[in-house]
Parts: sequence; C-alpha cells; structure tokens
Amino acid sequence: MSTVTDEASPPPAGQAHDRHHGRRWLILAVIAPAQLMVVLDATIVNIALPSAQADLGFSNDSRQWIITAYSLAFGGLLLIGGRIADLVGRKLTLTIGLAGFAGASALAGAAGDFEILVTGRALQGVFGALLAPTALALLNTTFTNAKERATTFGIYGAVAGAGGGVGLLLGGLLTEHLDWRWCLYVNLLFAAVSLIGALVLLPRHRRDKAVKIDVPGTVVVTAGLFALVYGFAHAETDGWGSVGTWGFLAAGGVLIAVFARLQTRVAHPLLPLRILLDRDRGASSVAIFISAAGMFGVTLFLTYYLQQTLHYSPVKTGLAFLPMIAAVMVMSALSTTVLTPRLGPKPIVPVGMALSAAGLAWLTQLDAHSTYAAHILPPLLVFALGLGLIMAPSMSTATAGIDAADAGVGSASVNTMQQVGGSIGTALLSSLAASAATDYLAGRQPTPEAIGRSALESYSTAYWWSAAFFAAGMIICGLLFRRGKPAHDPDATPAVHM
Repeated sequence: MSTVTDEASPPPAGQAHDRHHGRRWLILAVIAPAQLMVVLDATIVNIALPSAQADLGFSNDSRQWIITAYSLAFGGLLLIGGRIADLVGRKLTLTIGLAGFAGASALAGAAGDFEILVTGRALQGVFGALLAPTALALLNTTFTNAKERATTFGIYGAVAGAGGGVGLLLGGLLTEHLDWRWCLYVNLLFAAVSLIGALVLLPRHRRDKAVKIDVPGTVVVTAGLFALVYGFAHAETDGWGSVGTWGFLAAGGVLIAVFARLQTRVAHPLLPLRILLDRDRGASSVAIFISAAGMFGVTLFLTYYLQQTLHYSPVKTGLAFLPMIAAVMVMSALSTTVLTPRLGPKPIVPVGMALSAAGLAWLTQLDAHSTYAAHILPPLLVFALGLGLIMAPSMSTATAGIDAADAGVGSASVNTMQQVGGSIGTALLSSLAASAATDYLAGRQPTPEAIGRSALESYSTAYWWSAAFFAAGMIICGLLFRRGKPAHDPDATPAVHM
C-alpha cells in the first residue's frame, strides 16, 4: 500500500520515495485521454449522423436515439459507477471502463443495422459511467498539493470544456476523409493509450470493506435520472404538450426527491448529502450543470448553422471551432493557476457566466450572409473565454476536500451534473428551436427562402435560451459561492490509500 501526500508538508516516514507520487504527472497523462474520449463522444457522432443514416437507412425520428442512448446510459448510471470505484478500487474500475468502452465502440462502429448501433452507443454510456467518475477521483486523490491541483484541474477543465469542440473537428475529419465508422473506431486508440498507462502506472487500490452499495438508493436514482433524461428526449419528438413527456418528467422529479430523502436515512448512502450541502461544492455543481446545458447552444446549433446555412464541409465546420478550443484551454489554465488561487471562485465563475451569456446573445445576430471572421469568431471567442472561467474552477472546487472514501461518488456527482445537464440542454433547446421554426412557417408558403429563415429563427431561439441559462447561472453562483478561497476542513483533504 502506498500513500500520496501533500507536498506542502513532509511525507510520513517510509514514504519519502513514494514511486506512485513521483509518477503523478504520468498518471495525469493517462487520465486526460480517457476523459477526452468520454467527453468528445457526446459530439463526435453528431457530424457523422447524416452519413450513418444514409448507410444504415434509419428514419429521421430514429436518428436522435444514436445520441440519446449514450446519454441515457451515461447519465443514469454515473452515481453507481462512482460508488463502484470506491468499492472495488479505482485502478480496476478504470481498466474495466476503458476495455468496455473500447469494446462498445468497436461494436457500434461495425454495426450493420440501426439496432446494433444503438446498442453499442448505450454500452458506451454504461462503461463511460464507470470511467468518467473514476478518472476524476484519481486526479482528486493523486494531486493534493494546492499549486499542483490548480495546474491539474486547469488541464482537466480544458479537456472537459474543449472536448465537445474536439469531437466536432475530429468527427469532421474522419467522416470526410475516411468513413463515419471511424468516429467510433478512433476510441480504440484513446482507450489503448490510457489502458496501457493505467496497468503500468496506477497503484493497486485495496478494497475498502467499509464501503457498501446502497441498493435502494441506486435503483431509485437510476430510475429517476433515466426518467428525466427520457422525458426531455421525448419532448423533442412528441412536444411539450405530450402526456408522456410530462409523465416521465414528473416521475423523474418524484424519484429524485425520494432519493434525496433516502440518503438521509440509510447507513451507507450512495451520495452522502454532505458532499453537495457545502456551499462552494453546491455552487460548483450548479455551474457545471448550467454550463453543460447552455453550451449546446454553440456546439450543436452553430454546427447546424455552419453546415446547413453557410454550407461548410464537415472539416471546415470542425476547423471553425478551433479558436474556441484554444480560448477555453488558455482561460482554463489561467483561471486555475492565477485567478482562482488569489480570488477564489466567487468572482471568477459568475464573470465567466456573464461572458458566455454575452457571447451567445451576440450570436443571435447571425444571418444567411454572415462571415466567419467578422460575425462568428468574435462572439465565439467571448463565449469560450467565459466557459474557460467556469469549467476548471468549478470542477476543482466541486471535488476539493472530499474524503478519500467518497472520492469516487463525489467525482461522479460532478460528471452526473455535466452529463445530465448536457442531455437536458440538448433536448430542451432542440424542442424550443423546432417550435420556433414551426411558428415562423405558420401561415407562410414553404419556399426555400422561408425555410432558410425559419432555420435562422430556430438557431436564434436556441442561442437566446442558452444565454438565459448562463445569466441565471451568474446570479445563482454569485449568491452561493463564498467570498475568498474555498475553505474546507483540512482533515478532510484526501490522502490517497492505494
């Protein structure tokens, strides 16, 4: 057994030459590709969907399930995935998650029909639910020195924030120059790099016999998250007036409330509420949820605009997002290494929310004759700078000070907020955008010009609602975050036992 300790204090006797602590930056190099794989898989398939649909011959109504199957499995199983990591060990869970994700990607890539493709995507979500919280927990428990944590979470936040854009670029390149199936096969490369590194570098994490699985809580929260995500997905196809839509949403809300009540009564809760009841962690969770929901106003609808209105190729569309990726990465690093250590998250995250809201509001001015350099790039950069101020500080604050025994489920709560927020944002914004297009065409002749204008109205509606999400986030985070640097019980700062 080895222990990773804070470099700010002398290591305990016998651990001065802890080889695993010395390998901590290599461990980061193992975890980053794994996290990138999980994040980009939420968007890399988007650009490939038209080609996949033409190849396999499925309907437009069925198309959304290629995206939703991944989100349903991922969002619904994240919390139990985090607790499994705590129960059986993070190294074992990470290797199973990587191997399983690679296998599911191979299955989906080789799919000969729609059903196999959806099955593969759902299995990607299942193994992603093991992989994502374990990766974040490993970072949280490997880097305990404050300065190193800032650098680490700057890198991790940049990966999380820019992963969607990377997915769009990579999806465009692979679809245009190889085949849509390579958007799935590429995961084998990411998984292989991380799997080999994990087997060689990660220390074995001895099973903690004190950790128990909360079976009732697991069943209730999984069903609740499934119902919520499915309800919003249902709204995209059947509309907000559907009994099914509101039935699933209501059921999801009730089940989540029941889950919260259960967590105060069971001896070994799946999600100890003390993790979220800390003001800074709670505010960070809200920030991650809102930013994940709102950012789809860019990564999804701007993709449609570039390809369908401006007739960009898949590769050119992906390249258009490169400045956004660079801006997110630079600002993520700056926010965690310079700004947050000096000021704390209270001014940083709300300012990021305001910038992102401004960028999205600016995007509503796009029309059929807009140019990239003059009209698209400036608001895209403003949005990206704001996102960089939100993601990395929020992820670092959301996991700071969590006891090592809760590291997996604490990290899973962060990933759950991000994944469910993204799923809800996709379905909600798609429904609102579709309604705007329908309302515009009502009473008009469906000429090509009118159809094109209706598309612009739908994109503008999505941008305005996304801006509203970030504006709400600015207010909520401004009220919830404490002033100054986060202050957690130093005794709770994790010292990893592996």
